[in-house]
Amino acid sequence: MEKALWYLLTATRGGENRLRIIRALSEQPKNANELADELDVGYKTVRHHLDTLEEHGLVEAGEQQYARLHFLTDQFRRHRGQFEEVARQVEHDDRPDVARDGG
Repeated sequence: MEKALWYLLTATRGGENRLRIIRALSEQPKNANELADELDVGYKTVRHHLDTLEEHGLVEAGEQQYARLHFLTDQFRRHRGQFEEVARQVEHDDRPDVARDGG
């Protein structure tokens, strides 16, 4: 899980937005529209990041078809400490190319 977190938050475009999505879902489950509004990010961008986070087992979608809620997975919760460690380092990194690409 730690390697996936480093990859998702630092090695690819959109790391900052994925981090913000995880933080938002830590508060409560939300659908893509709610996340787009809260984070001031386009709906398609949020959908892309949710799909990426789902592919890596960090997020899962509810079963409803309309306004589908997204949840952090049990797997993510078991590795929450690793996430916080990676996030702390990313949030305090001054390099311009790390997780601040806005994608």
